[in-house]
Amino acid sequence: MGLQLVQVNYKARDDAALGRFWADALGWGVSSEGPGVTNVEPVGFDWPDPTAVCIDVVTVPDPETVRYRTHIDLASTSAAHQAELVARLTELGATPADIGQGDVPWTVMADPEGNVFCVLEPREIYRDTGPIASVNVDCADPRAMARFWGEAVGWTVHEVTDERAMLRSAEGVGPYLFFFRTPDRESARSRAHLDVLPYPGGDQATEVARLLALGAKPADVGQGDVSWIVLADPEGNDFCVLGRSNTA
Repeated sequence: MGLQLVQVNYKARDDAALGRFWADALGWGVSSEGPGVTNVEPVGFDWPDPTAVCIDVVTVPDPETVRYRTHIDLASTSAAHQAELVARLTELGATPADIGQGDVPWTVMADPEGNVFCVLEPREIYRDTGPIASVNVDCADPRAMARFWGEAVGWTVHEVTDERAMLRSAEGVGPYLFFFRTPDRESARSRAHLDVLPYPGGDQATEVARLLALGAKPADVGQGDVSWIVLADPEGNDFCVLGRSNTA
């Protein structure tokens, strides 16, 4: 049946506050599947729906402050819209961030808990993605990551080089998934990771077996006895295979 890339999962000190920031930033709504978890998604959104990759914010006692291997880029439609978006995000609690980007046309910011993201200048490729233009992952081998993730979630590879790979849902909607070659990336665990979900009628155990055959490995991040299964992709990036109950 396959898997859908459903959300970016952020670790936080205060899931409700960070969830509200992202909901206001994206113009989306919030819900909760239980204490310590805030879901941020378009109003009326229901899985499976490829038009958006949502955000899930989970409170943990001590979120790691590490290099950001996964981050999101926000789309803008004009120079004026980009400036307005940066101003509004600043009012919501975002701050400028310097990650060594130099003189670039996009604006690098950090959310109230320090998670880095970018507000892009208008680009034609992102005209129909929705507020999130892309989800970006640092890696050592974009070609290998494109092969794994393309097979894992059934997304179409639009570009692949030694420096980057670009994927998008087979339906041609929603944000892009980018893998950027970053040779000096740190090995520490990231505060953000990807979550995938079997399509209705699919089986979590069957999908996990398929991912392991593609090159994923079991991962223990201290999750204990939970309904989701934690794996690591071929470069060691943790991700979760959710059960259908996790989307209630």
